[in-house]
Amino acid sequence: MSEGQHSKEEHSSLIRTPKQLVVVVVLAFAVPIVVIALLAHLVISNIRGSEANPGLSEEAIAKRLKPVGDVAIMSKEEREAKLAAEKKAAAEAPKPEALAKAPAGAPAPSATADGAQGKPVYDKACAACHGAGVAGAPKLGDKAAWAPRVKSGMDTLYASALKGKGAMPPKGGNPSLADADVKAAVDFMVSQAK
Repeated sequence: MSEGQHSKEEHSSLIRTPKQLVVVVVLAFAVPIVVIALLAHLVISNIRGSEANPGLSEEAIAKRLKPVGDVAIMSKEEREAKLAAEKKAAAEAPKPEALAKAPAGAPAPSATADGAQGKPVYDKACAACHGAGVAGAPKLGDKAAWAPRVKSGMDTLYASALKGKGAMPPKGGNPSLADADVKAAVDFMVSQAK
């Protein structure tokens, strides 16, 4: 081969005939159009498919996005009236069967010997401080820390728990607790220190 033929072959194009040129031009337009059509079909089928999926319905989406709570601003009088109504409803609530069957003069079954009925109250209101000994709170089960408190008497412990003492707020910071529940929690903590 001569040097002229060799350089001519190096610089030649892949498209050598007019027929090849027409095919390349048609494909250059057809391929993107087909790809766009397929993508549009995919998107439309997903939108229609959401009608079959109840989790994608407008109601389901609205339910997931709704606020967790509402802010209610009420006057002092409205708040006091609401609290009075709640106290009245609690007072009128039927007593548990255990209280109804207890003979007159028998102690109320608010706490068991091991204070087990107070454990749920302890877990919710007391454990945050008494579990770790925060701000001088006696730890659950610490006999040495509880001994002087138990020695002062259960009535004193109940009064401290109900009214607050030192860094401890009244009723462990949960004013909605009934006095009997607070006493049951105290009984539980004392039982764990014995």
